[in-house]
Amino acid sequence: MKSILQDDKECFATQSTSNLHKHHIFFGNGYRKISENNGFWVWLRQDWHNGEDYGVHSNRQFDLKLKRQCQAKFEETHSHEEFMRLIGRNYLP
Repeated sequence: MKSILQDDKECFATQSTSNLHKHHIFFGNGYRKISENNGFWVWLRQDWHNGEDYGVHSNRQFDLKLKRQCQAKFEETHSHEEFMRLIGRNYLP
């Protein structure tokens, strides 16, 4: 399934098209498959993925930003309850 946050294959943070990694926004404990099946992923340049301290796997603020944007986008066309059934946690204020 394509990403619900991106149409183009470019880094979500920088719009670069080189050295891209696919980042599953919700990961671990079975969430990676849920992310893959629902388009809860973005392209990130390697440094923005897991190569530097500012990358999503080291930067909690960036991680939460992606989770919030993903939830908000999903809930534009699906219910909050459906998101909660999939992920089990609310990321929106």
